[in-house]
Amino acid sequence: MVMKKFINAPENLTQELLEGMCKAYNDKIKLEDGKIVARAKPKSEDKVAIITLGGAGHEPALSGFVGEGMLDASVVGDIFAAPNAVAVLAAMRKFKREAGILLVVLNHAGDVMSSNMAMKMAEREGIKFKSILVAEDISAGLDAPKADRRGLAGCIPLIKVAGAAAEEGKSLDEVFAIAEKFNKRIATLAVAMTGCTHPQNGSPISELADDEMEIGMGQHGEGGGGRSKILSADETAKIMFENLAKAIDLKRGERIFTIINGTGASTPMELLIVYRAVAKLAEEMGVILVNGIVDEMLTVQEMAGFQMIVCALDYESEKYIKAKSNAPYWVSLGE
Repeated sequence: MVMKKFINAPENLTQELLEGMCKAYNDKIKLEDGKIVARAKPKSEDKVAIITLGGAGHEPALSGFVGEGMLDASVVGDIFAAPNAVAVLAAMRKFKREAGILLVVLNHAGDVMSSNMAMKMAEREGIKFKSILVAEDISAGLDAPKADRRGLAGCIPLIKVAGAAAEEGKSLDEVFAIAEKFNKRIATLAVAMTGCTHPQNGSPISELADDEMEIGMGQHGEGGGGRSKILSADETAKIMFENLAKAIDLKRGERIFTIINGTGASTPMELLIVYRAVAKLAEEMGVILVNGIVDEMLTVQEMAGFQMIVCALDYESEKYIKAKSNAPYWVSLGE
């Protein structure tokens, strides 16, 4: 695969993309030392701060979800690499407050290692915090333990719920409880038709034959064990939705919020056709599809495919999903 990208020096990729994002949305976010993207207008210190961390290369995630009603800060690592513990601790120091911090961690080895080290140091410094681990990818199997599951784009609606609860003035314990309850009813499954390249060196991360697709591929091109010949949109959606419904024990009459997240190279046309299939499947199951999002929210460079995220809603989480927010890539006027 020949890499074609509009870049400058590969070693400056992360800094330059963050500068570009923060200049484009300078009314919402700002770039601070240590590759920390923070809210341009900080929230009151009597409210819980929401922080996350992760590697660059998945734009707009995660920094595109910093803003009112969502994240207070995103700590950014290099392309596809976790930030180090020192950077995470620096962000926790910046947002130290009596109200506390909720640290949202995706279940990837580097992110977990950096956050664990940072949290140990934060404890010694008396920083008040709780952490929540997002591991909603079901490709390892419906019965796989949480430790064996990856964190995918399901972190984004969780950030929306936690951020709205914090904005409302809930305590740290309350924000954690609301987020963890929601976390237990999120499931994600990804499918890819092509792999991607590492934008700093042009090396392929993963490769698929021209007539192949893979259900369960991770967001860095990790294998998912579900390779097959390419299926239609309806066939693919059916396999994925039925497994996701089982994973969250979805019952007739329940309400769901669904995201079809494009991973970089699949067109809006394709993603909308998939969402149409999900809507039909939900109706057949007797599940109420509240509304959803069809967009690129967490990408994998030029990987063709999508992540399907299904979230079961109760009254509280539906209120927070619809609450006001003003982040670069999730703006809601609220209800």
